[in-house]
Amino acid sequence: MENVQSIKQRFELIGNDVKLNRAIEKAIQVAPTDISVLVTGESGVGKEAIPKIIHSLSHRKHAKYIAVNCGAIPEGTIDSELFGHEKGAFTGATQTRSGYFEVADGGTIFLDEVGELPLTTQVRLLRVLENGEFLKVGSSQVQKTDVRIVAATNINMFEAIKKEKFREDLYYRLSTVEIGIPPLRERREDIHLLFRKFASDFGQKYKMPTIRLEDDAVQLLLKYRWPGNIRQLRNIAEQISVLEENRNISTATLNSYLPSSSGSNLPAVVGQTKKESDFSNEREILYKVLFDMKSDLNDLKKLTLELLKNDNSEKVQEENETLIRKIYGGKEEEFEQEEESMAEVLHLPEPVVENPVVMSQPQEDRYHFAEEIQEEETLSLQEKEIELIKKSLERNRGKRKAAATELGISERTLYRKIKQYDL
Repeated sequence: MENVQSIKQRFELIGNDVKLNRAIEKAIQVAPTDISVLVTGESGVGKEAIPKIIHSLSHRKHAKYIAVNCGAIPEGTIDSELFGHEKGAFTGATQTRSGYFEVADGGTIFLDEVGELPLTTQVRLLRVLENGEFLKVGSSQVQKTDVRIVAATNINMFEAIKKEKFREDLYYRLSTVEIGIPPLRERREDIHLLFRKFASDFGQKYKMPTIRLEDDAVQLLLKYRWPGNIRQLRNIAEQISVLEENRNISTATLNSYLPSSSGSNLPAVVGQTKKESDFSNEREILYKVLFDMKSDLNDLKKLTLELLKNDNSEKVQEENETLIRKIYGGKEEEFEQEEESMAEVLHLPEPVVENPVVMSQPQEDRYHFAEEIQEEETLSLQEKEIELIKKSLERNRGKRKAAATELGISERTLYRKIKQYDL
């Protein structure tokens, strides 16, 4: 059995990270068997090296090795690609075609991005794993295949199972042995080694002097988060090798090639800006609801007190016209409709108002004695409500209907509050 170091040299793997070494060791150990393997890790960490190691060290090394990117094949044709199809099975199927599982019989298939497989294809794949049987698209004849499957994914499989995007039974079939590849940010000591290897390779490829990093640039290289992992590091090394005339790379030069969106390990600062139509927190919404309820309750208390103290309900309605308007709105038609419905509920005669009060004219509150039953308003809450109303009116350029919709109240309630606070 080959050791880890010889495998690294054979497959040009750079790095001495403990987790990377452990992944290679597991690949060496499972290679002589036919166990299904699932390789996990972020995009760009080099997962494709593990199935190559497994195939080259297995008894299938002289048979075919096929790598399939499941995420790159359209959903409508993936069954045909994997399992083949019969002539006339669908539009465009002018001849019988063998799929990857038939072609790779006796060898190894690497299913990259296996988490992207459609659920119907997952059922077919599960059958292959269980007994080596599959059906071509458009065929009723069962075929057998002897294929070793190594799969890879960069998604959280348990989350995919929870969201019913991946079959749980297929996951446990694929992950008989799971090999995890660490992200580049967890392999700090390997980052500079990899960069130097890439810089040397590109120097020879483009017949140019090899670029070298200054000490400060090396520190920046190590501190960067590398969301794209080894693939991103390789691309940046190639860009610098081709574009920079000065072969000694400073911190400023290197920083210009690093995307600023994720260029550090520092905690992210959350923006403090608020959306115009968003109160941004539940407390303000709760304040608004409480204000509405409290104000309406106090108005109803005043009106109820007058009804209890006076036998003539028609007179009460006349004398409390301002208060009724305050509760039920400001438009003439709406006010009349509310009066009719109120009279019907209370079985009262419909009041005749000869001289309706104009809302724009301030009137003296003749029922100030009712304030003795009114609960004391909290000044801070009242100021908060006034501030919310002002902001909403400013955002909507004085349009009360739009402001009322934003505040979650009726236009009549908003009108009442504007009059109440003299806004």
